[in-house]
Amino acid sequence: MTDEVILQVKDLKTYFHVDEGIVKAVDGVTFDLHKGETLGIVGESGSGKSVTNLSVINMIPDPPGKIAGGQVLYHGKDLLTMPQAEIRKIRGNKVSMIFQDPMTSLNPFLRVSTQMVETIVLHQGLDEKTAKAKAVEMLKMAGIPAPEKRIDQYPHQFSGGMRQRVMIAMSLSCNPEILIADEPTSALDVTIQAQILDLMKDLSARLGTAVIMITHSLGVVAGMCDTLCVMYAGRIVERGPTDALFAEPKHPYTQGLIKSVPRLDQASSDRLFSIRGQPPNVIDLPDCCPFYPRCDKAMDICKRKYPGATAFGKNRTVNCWLYNSEGK
Repeated sequence: MTDEVILQVKDLKTYFHVDEGIVKAVDGVTFDLHKGETLGIVGESGSGKSVTNLSVINMIPDPPGKIAGGQVLYHGKDLLTMPQAEIRKIRGNKVSMIFQDPMTSLNPFLRVSTQMVETIVLHQGLDEKTAKAKAVEMLKMAGIPAPEKRIDQYPHQFSGGMRQRVMIAMSLSCNPEILIADEPTSALDVTIQAQILDLMKDLSARLGTAVIMITHSLGVVAGMCDTLCVMYAGRIVERGPTDALFAEPKHPYTQGLIKSVPRLDQASSDRLFSIRGQPPNVIDLPDCCPFYPRCDKAMDICKRKYPGATAFGKNRTVNCWLYNSEGK
């Protein structure tokens, strides 16, 4: 990781207009991504992780969704105001994404070669023969045996783990600066998960690719990520270096997530910790701390106003009234 910032997300807001009201799926998200960095975004289902990153590459379906505000600056250029023709040159090329389900991300009617070669020809301007040679090389790097033969097969002829490797190879085939991985191991068994994570870590290091890792698994981010953002109800409630955040979590929600992870140094008879209650309904959510109904440390001000960010040293912030002078 270097000090060079290649992506800046500033006060990003993405809303969905439905019959019941306005769903504030992303409500003021801000973070920076440095060259070569692996950034983790973690939180419960429905916290806004995937919508944040679909917004980054401007792929929100409109209607019902709409990017209501903010900026996504890639080398200083705002991807949200860029013409579609221009952003298509960046999406899949300089900024690539591995979608959540490897079983459905590949077109079942097309050979793997067709899907990979098309991407390389479109973005790299290579002829089909050269593009296919590069696709074979990427499959080999991704650990697929006999890639010269398997590239001409259909997706149903691959196992789940192998399909995920194909997706990784396809995403990295244009040498992107940024790779967004949306729950890349959610549909795989534990052994294959470890292999995929090791593969992504190795390839990103060899190619110098920055990675945004979206997951609900703290185990994944602990072993993969340099920096961690914790999301709740469409907002980042805590962010900072992964080691520091695990060693001393500040926000009660982050503390609850970490305490809910099984530990090998605890007796097996101990009950796992669970955060009480359920995530809030984000339709027309009032401007208060959305975690207060589930928080054992909630104060009166938590019910009336959302806390601003409090800094703890370099690159460490938390949005909680426990650390804000106005809340004391």
